Amino acid sequence: MKRIDKRSYDELRNVNITRNYLKHPQGSVLMEMGNTKLICTAMVDDKIPPFLKGTNTGWVTAEYSMLPGATQYRKTRDSVKGRVEGRSQEIQRLIGRSLRGIIDLSQIGERTIWIDCDVIQADGGTRTASITGGFIALVDALNWLYERGHIKHIPISNFVSAISVGIVNEIPMLDLCYEEDHRALVDMNVVMTDKNEFVEIQGTGEGSTFSKNELYSLLDLAEKGNNELIIKQKETLGGIGNLIGKNAESEGETNE
Repeated sequence: MKRIDKRSYDELRNVNITRNYLKHPQGSVLMEMGNTKLICTAMVDDKIPPFLKGTNTGWVTAEYSMLPGATQYRKTRDSVKGRVEGRSQEIQRLIGRSLRGIIDLSQIGERTIWIDCDVIQADGGTRTASITGGFIALVDALNWLYERGHIKHIPISNFVSAISVGIVNEIPMLDLCYEEDHRALVDMNVVMTDKNEFVEIQGTGEGSTFSKNELYSLLDLAEKGNNELIIKQKETLGGIGNLIGKNAESEGETNE
């Protein structure tokens, strides 16, 4: 079945990841999936939350927002509302959990790495793209610390990415654009590592129940999509990607 943008049911949108997109953050990425575009940054702060004081353990946390022009109708800024809307809170917590799941926080010292994901154009899958792009920004920030001797190695155990899947017109589909997501009877976001292990699964019957077989079909699609995204992450990181999963400094390896 051909879809709105002529893709196959199991085909990702065009993916483009641009590293070092901004000058000041220790890690920055322009993440593009089809018409969804967002900027992910990672910045190192030599402060930690009060509950971690004296533990010699760090923290990774995330913030998420949409620019007013990211959608068809202007979106009011949270600063004008005076509060962060519930959807944004849910998404930034998901991003934070996903990235903390693959890092050894005890190895970064008492510092916080802030992951900021700002959507500049939304066409579905903004939360999953935030995780996929945020991971690249996080690795670059950790590599910045590593190159300066602040940490002994890059304390990340696995690559991690995320993708949406859903059932549209009774057909399981991968990487939903907004129009498909809007019409989906079942909608899921799946976060996975390069070991095909799950970090988080969010699944909802928006307008219908779904069977175990349908669930397995969606998870198979998500596995395929995440494997392809992780290949793209590895291509984007180059030599730095070789340092992921190593628990000690390796002499002779080149950072790119």
